[in-house]
Amino acid sequence: MTSDKEILDVVDLQDNIISKAPRDYVHDHLLMHRSSHVLLFNYRDELFLQKRSLNKEECPGLWDASAAGHVESGEDYLHCAHRELEEELGVSHITLNKVLYLPAQENTFLEHVFVYKCITDSKITINKDEISEGRFWNLPMIDQSIYENATTFTPTFKIIFKKLMSITK
Repeated sequence: MTSDKEILDVVDLQDNIISKAPRDYVHDHLLMHRSSHVLLFNYRDELFLQKRSLNKEECPGLWDASAAGHVESGEDYLHCAHRELEEELGVSHITLNKVLYLPAQENTFLEHVFVYKCITDSKITINKDEISEGRFWNLPMIDQSIYENATTFTPTFKIIFKKLMSITK
């Protein structure tokens, strides 16, 4: 959906729906809302990261989770995660497991974020409207890249990766 037609649920600090509004209005008025992020791993324990298209409003050209997007009004986090995975990477019919939750904060652009993980060697077909490039990274390589040049990753992904590393050690 394009941003001018996308309707999002506006939520409070506890992630309770309090209203709904167009995406642009939600962003312009700094209202809390929801997003889902997917971490797609292959069977070699490498994580696929996407580099956001330069046409994106938020964080253009930065490395991000495998797939991510706003939870639309009336949609739940899991359905959103499946939708984004298919829209952005062409991957469908896969089991997603919730791995963590981030409460809305400045570094998540006021989004409550559910993060899902999947493992697959399915063929990935990136959506060039959303993603400029994508590739698999091993986890130490991501860690080193964030350490050396943190500004090339989205703020949300950096939080996700740090939390993911803390729960997998």
